[in-house]
Amino acid sequence: MRIRRAVRALLLDGGALVLLRRTRPDRPVYWTTPGGKIEPDDASPEAALRRELDEELGATAGPVRQVFACGEESPEVYRLNTFYVCRLTSMDLSRRHGPEFEDPSRGRYDVDLVPCSPADLAAIDLIPATLAAYLQDHAADLPGLLP
Repeated sequence: MRIRRAVRALLLDGGALVLLRRTRPDRPVYWTTPGGKIEPDDASPEAALRRELDEELGATAGPVRQVFACGEESPEVYRLNTFYVCRLTSMDLSRRHGPEFEDPSRGRYDVDLVPCSPADLAAIDLIPATLAAYLQDHAADLPGLLP
């Protein structure tokens, strides 16, 4: 079984999380955090996270802090997701780039600001489910983890 390492951002904008609302033809709408696979030429997981923020949001972030990790297993691959909390410093959606934005068959990647509260996060289908459960207990703590 292959292991796929990925980095994901719990990207704070004021009191909200910057999330991607995914609309695909083959499943109900869901939300996910920005991020993706660590590439071989990424100097570090943090460098991969910053690259993904630039690709998916045209965004930059301040200091990052690792806060959570979880795994997802499928028949072909084990996905290890490491989540970092950080604050948004800039975002220009016109700078988004990558195959997900060039191929309409992959669906939509709309940016939503969702209040970082257990009630607001429980009202959406946030994946992975282990992240949703983590945030039910720790969403209010995230801003205090950063300088």
